[in-house]
Order: sequence, then structure tokens, then C-alpha cells
Amino acid sequence: MKKILTTVMIGCLLLAACGQSYEETKRITRQQRKEAARKDSAALKVAVMPTLDCLPLLVAEHYQLLDTVNGGVRLKHYTAQMDCDTALERGRVEGAFSDLVRAKRMERRGTELTYTAATAAHWQLTANRNSRIRQLKQLDDKMIAMTRLSATDLLSDHVVDSVKLKSDRVFKVQINDVHVRLLMLQNNAMDALWLPEPMATQARLMKHNVVYDTQREDIRLGALVFRKKEMERPERARQLRLLLKAYDQGCDSINKYGTRKYRQLIARACNVKLNVVDSLPKGIRYQHAAAPREQDVARAEKWLKNK
Repeated sequence: MKKILTTVMIGCLLLAACGQSYEETKRITRQQRKEAARKDSAALKVAVMPTLDCLPLLVAEHYQLLDTVNGGVRLKHYTAQMDCDTALERGRVEGAFSDLVRAKRMERRGTELTYTAATAAHWQLTANRNSRIRQLKQLDDKMIAMTRLSATDLLSDHVVDSVKLKSDRVFKVQINDVHVRLLMLQNNAMDALWLPEPMATQARLMKHNVVYDTQREDIRLGALVFRKKEMERPERARQLRLLLKAYDQGCDSINKYGTRKYRQLIARACNVKLNVVDSLPKGIRYQHAAAPREQDVARAEKWLKNK
């Protein structure tokens, strides 16, 4: 009987110890969640895409320059522009790499924005080599992958108008994810697509044809934008100033050493192979953070007005 009582007591003590351990674990977990939420709230969050226009901030993060920003900076990675914009509109991030068409549309929907930088974003209209498209006029009765009500939507209308094709004879298909777009090209599921770098370089390596490049006409529609109301808070304003300083330092480093120095970083962030990075156009340059040009803003606003 005595042995049984002893066993029962030991068992109770063990259960009590286990219970305390479990409760302690729950308490620590709650504290960790609260601390993580506090840090995330204090950080300046920026939505980025797997595209080269985001490279200055990726380089700044690589060198831990963003750690000096009060509260830190957290880059939130997306593969579709619409997801970046949704995160910005819903307040999940304070800033995002976007384009002027999307940004102006967000403002129309009630999200006031601050335009902090015109980015190096540009797009190439790449035709599937099996479609035998060599000129823009051959887009008649063909499909183009783009994002609705964005820079690529505007550009689709621009190239159609430039060769006087009927708009209802060129079929714009909404494919938001840039990696899905590239897969559709690989699988011969689309006639032509708007691709940013480095996806455009990967398509060229696959022997697909570039029929239009925004750089040829000096069209600059990329933009780094932030929620205006949020940036009016003194602590956020300080964070933004430090972030833009880090952004400029990232630009300087890329301009000095070239994209080749960051081949591993680009391959990882953009989910491409190193041979794609090594084949990027030479002499890619990045400008310090400055507001978009009036002519580009006017182009976006005029197109949206006509829509």
C-alpha cells in the first residue's frame, strides 16, 4: 500500500511539473508573439517584387544598411504587382515598389500616396518564338499577357495604337505573377508577354523575340511609393529619410560595381539561375531617389482618365 501511495505521489508531482512546464511554455510563446508583433509594427515594411527595380533596397539589406533605420525595415516579398498594391492599400505594408498607373489608381480608390522615387523599372514585350511575331503589327489576333490597369496595360494600348491595330483584335490576358508569365512562355501558352528584368533576359536566352522595349522611348513608369498619412507621423518620417539614404547607397554600390557583383543576391531574390544574371544587359544604372517625372505622371493619369 505504501509503495502504491508513493508511486501515486510521484506521478502527481510529475504531472504537476509537466503542467507547469506547459503553462510556462504557453506564457513564453505569448510573450514571443507579442514581441514579434511589436517589432513588426515598429518596422517600416516595404513590398518588393523579384525584379531588378527593387535591387537598391536588396543591396542595402545585404549590407545591413536597413538595420540602422529606427525600428528597422522589413522587405515583404511578392511575385505579383497586384499583391503588393493590395498589401499597401490594406495597411499590411507602408511602402511598395509599384508603377504610376497602379499608384494613381490606388489614390483614386482612397489611398493617398507619397512618391519617393522613380525606379529603374522597364518592360520588354517579348513574343513567343513559335508565334513568328517579329513586328508589332503582327500582334493582330494575338494574346498579350499583362496586368490589368497597370503600366503593362497602358503599354499594351500604346503599342497597339502605334501600329494602328484595332484594339479588339489584340487580346489582353491578365497574368499577374511574373514567374507564371515566364512559364506560359516556356509552355507556348501565350503569344506575347510583358516582362521585367531579369525575366526578360531569361526569355531572350530562350531565343524568344523582343518586339518592344520601354527604354527605347524613354518611358519611365516605375515608382517607389508610401502611404502618405502614415509617413506624416514623425517617427515614420524619420524612418523614411533613413531608408532613402540607404536606397541611394544601394544605387551607388550597383553603379560602381555593376550587377555582376550581386549575382548571387539577384539569383536568389529573383529566383533565376546565375547564367541569367550573367547575361543581364551591361551598364544598368540606378538613379538616387527622386520624384517621378511630370511627363510620366501625366501619361499615367491621361490613360487612366480615358479608361
